[in-house]
Amino acid sequence: MEKGVIDRFEGDLAVIEFDSEMRDIPKNILPKDSNVGDLLVFDGDSITIDKAGTDKLRTEIEDLMKELFEEE
Repeated sequence: MEKGVIDRFEGDLAVIEFDSEMRDIPKNILPKDSNVGDLLVFDGDSITIDKAGTDKLRTEIEDLMKELFEEE
C-alpha cells in the first residue's frame, strides 16, 4: 500500500506526490471525484480517497497559512 497527494492535473494526467517523488498517473484510473490536494491510497489495483487524511492535510495547510500571514 502506498499513499500520494494529487499535486495538479495536466491534461489527461494527474501529477501525484509520493513522499518527495512526483509521478504522472492517468486521470481515468483515479476515483471520479478526485481533486487537487486529495490523499489517495494505492493498494494493488485499488485507488481510493482517504477522506480523513485529506481533511487532516487541509487543516495542517490552513494552520500553516494562518501562522505565515499572522500579523504581529
